[in-house]
Amino acid sequence: MYMYFSEERENRMRKSYSEITPYIEELAKKSCEGNHIAPEMYSEHHVFRGLRDVNGRGVVTGLTEISKVNARTKDENGSEIPCRGELCYRGINVRDLVEGFRADGRFGFEETVYLLLFSELPNQEQLSRFTKELAEYRSLPSSFARDMILKAPGRDMMNILSRSVLALYAYDDNPDDISIPNVLRQSLQLISVFPMLAVYGYQSYQHYHQGKSLFIHLPREEYSTAENILHLLREDSRFSPLEAQLLDLTMVLHAEHGGGNNSTFTTHVVTSSGTDTYSSVAAALGSLKGPRHGGANIKVVRMFEDMKHTVNTRDRGAVKDYLARLLDKDAFDRAGLIYGMGHAIYSLSDPRAEILEQYARALSEEKGYEEEYELYETVAAMAPELIAEKRKMYKGVSPNVDFYSGLIYRMLELPAELYTPIFAMSRIAGWSAHRIEEIQNAGKIIRPAYINVQKDREYVPLSER
Repeated sequence: MYMYFSEERENRMRKSYSEITPYIEELAKKSCEGNHIAPEMYSEHHVFRGLRDVNGRGVVTGLTEISKVNARTKDENGSEIPCRGELCYRGINVRDLVEGFRADGRFGFEETVYLLLFSELPNQEQLSRFTKELAEYRSLPSSFARDMILKAPGRDMMNILSRSVLALYAYDDNPDDISIPNVLRQSLQLISVFPMLAVYGYQSYQHYHQGKSLFIHLPREEYSTAENILHLLREDSRFSPLEAQLLDLTMVLHAEHGGGNNSTFTTHVVTSSGTDTYSSVAAALGSLKGPRHGGANIKVVRMFEDMKHTVNTRDRGAVKDYLARLLDKDAFDRAGLIYGMGHAIYSLSDPRAEILEQYARALSEEKGYEEEYELYETVAAMAPELIAEKRKMYKGVSPNVDFYSGLIYRMLELPAELYTPIFAMSRIAGWSAHRIEEIQNAGKIIRPAYINVQKDREYVPLSER
């Protein structure tokens, strides 16, 4: 039986999908009043909020062989002291990895994916075969782009990416098989198609929401992942070798960062439940979308834009005053932060930022951004001293990877809407390696404990309330 509602009656029944009514405001106030936990209660119950101790160090929750992040060493007395930051993939220092493929004039992302997944560096034959395999997977199911992306354009590229990943479940004949060969197959497919999902989502957004011309390029088998991103994104498909090399470099440096970052930990938690690859990756994407994680480089770029519109950036005194006002919550978004400065682990230096800094100058010269690059260098020099003056610090502060990656993406003329998706295109490599590691070594669902601090109360019948 079908029920028919007149359009008039249907309109009377329908609430605005996005409307916050006075009743919701009232309920929200009650919710906030009933859910406040005093900060001192965490210390009282010895709870490490955010899985970090009082010194900001992460609480150890697992073991991994995939990557290592180090920012401390021991002195002659055995005390830990800050040191220059180091990042290793499968035991290989990322600085050496970068120097290796850069010295050969090669792209490094595909080699990095192989290393993360299989624990060893590929030889020439293995790398060629693996790269060819990724290229062959670089295609979407028939009509997928039309039906799942173009017909349902969205305004947020990360949500489009998540939705597309979940939709791919329906096109997989063995979506729930979590045997290692099948998960590896799914992982390689997702690594290969992430650029297409994100860029096509951006093109649909530009066309349907911004009124721009719609163009869709097919990927090229002979191109690397970085080359294909620029090819898919640009209407004329043109890019310089340096542009592709710098994008490739940022992808290598974003591919993995230990098991403790939020999205990778999410991958472990969700994978431990025994769920499918698509659900696990979608959960990681939801984590990465957050501005405290993958969206930080956008904040850096917007902060610099605000600075350029607010003060004379050629005046070092004015720049220093602006940075001080940022910390005093009197500039930009009034969050009290200088975006791109500091890291949860690194203190003296973030190795990824150091590597990107070396190459950012070359790109700034090619693209005519020398003045902007100098401004970034000025802020990088001033900010740590100002932060040390105004904050009680348990460790040093230095530029992090977001500080320079945002600048590089800007110089590459990449749209801000794709900054975080490009992070995802890179980090899918690490997520895949950690998912496989969790399946191989887990056996138990990850289930942390919470201490309930609500006092017991008697149930009161409705008639007596």
